[in-house]
Amino acid sequence: MSTAPAEVTPESESLPQQPGSQPEPTSDDQGPKRWRVWVIAAVLLVALGLMFTLGWRNRAPVSSKQISITYQSPGDILRLKGTTEAVEARAVLAPLLAGQQIGTLTIIHLTPAGKRVKQGDLLVEFDRQAQMRDIIDKQAEYQKLVDQVAGEQAKESAARAKDETELKTAEDNLKKAELEIQKAEIVSRIDAEKNQENLEEAKATYEQLRETFDLKRKAAQAAIRSLEIQRDRTQQTMDHAKANSDKMQIHSPLDGVVVLNTIWKQGTMGEVQEGDQVRPGVSFMQVVNPATMQVRVHANQQDFPSLQLGQTAKVRLDAYPEMVFQGKVDQISPIGEGGDFSNKLRTFVVIVAIQGNDPKLMPDLSAAVDVDMSKRNAQSGVTGSGSGSL
Repeated sequence: MSTAPAEVTPESESLPQQPGSQPEPTSDDQGPKRWRVWVIAAVLLVALGLMFTLGWRNRAPVSSKQISITYQSPGDILRLKGTTEAVEARAVLAPLLAGQQIGTLTIIHLTPAGKRVKQGDLLVEFDRQAQMRDIIDKQAEYQKLVDQVAGEQAKESAARAKDETELKTAEDNLKKAELEIQKAEIVSRIDAEKNQENLEEAKATYEQLRETFDLKRKAAQAAIRSLEIQRDRTQQTMDHAKANSDKMQIHSPLDGVVVLNTIWKQGTMGEVQEGDQVRPGVSFMQVVNPATMQVRVHANQQDFPSLQLGQTAKVRLDAYPEMVFQGKVDQISPIGEGGDFSNKLRTFVVIVAIQGNDPKLMPDLSAAVDVDMSKRNAQSGVTGSGSGSL
């Protein structure tokens, strides 16, 4: 039995089928794939929505009062520069001498800087040879004047006694002449005239002695008073010399530490030493109590409004960078000082009290003060915003 040959179409002859090739998917095959994509997208959207809802519910409401700054940004710190100083301090000045015009004073003994002293201890001694010489000279002159006053008073006493005797004799002669004149009726005319002349002479003598007696007393008192004035002036000069001699030794007014100031001496700036000459009235030393210290800073007119009393600060010493002290703004000057270059620029003095002390913490040290501005920012409402981007 013979089989019929298969019919071959022209399309099958022109497009031979390659091995491994798959037929193209039809519209019925693409439907399940699209459905799975939409399901996955819906699940993802639902999951994101749940996460967003849970996160929003768990988030607490944000208010300006509840926000606390847990870190400090550069804008929360205000740095100021100043110098340290003691709260309790006494300046030591070269003495001003009474009644003398002295250009300079020579130091012969000086307590070194940094030494602790007690109240009443000797701090500095100046050369007082000139004052001692004045005391000796004035003592000799004073004693001489005292002797002169005593001599004049003795002379006046002797002269007064002599004048009183003469005045008494003249008074007696006057009384005798008055008695003799009463004999005019029983004596001759010549004797009566003689008695009358004697009476007039006795009366004139008495009147003259009485007048000269008062003048002599006034002249003697004037001479004695002149010597007394010279004596008192010499005594005052001697007392001034003694007081000036006492001023040449300066004692400590309180317990503390000696600090030497930098002054202009011999054409340069420096601290005084033994043998140096200091002008009267110049402050060359201080006695400070290092138990309580503070920093004096100058704030410009831009930083001044940001400062308030009671703000905390940290004080760092330039000489000892490892040392950090806690501080507090204690005083703020309400009146500004004029600038060096323009009167329109003002600076304000601010005092920062230092808490605690250290042997290295001494006056006149340059210091950096970092004032904490975060509390002021929180109080003034400078806080973060609650509408941040997610």
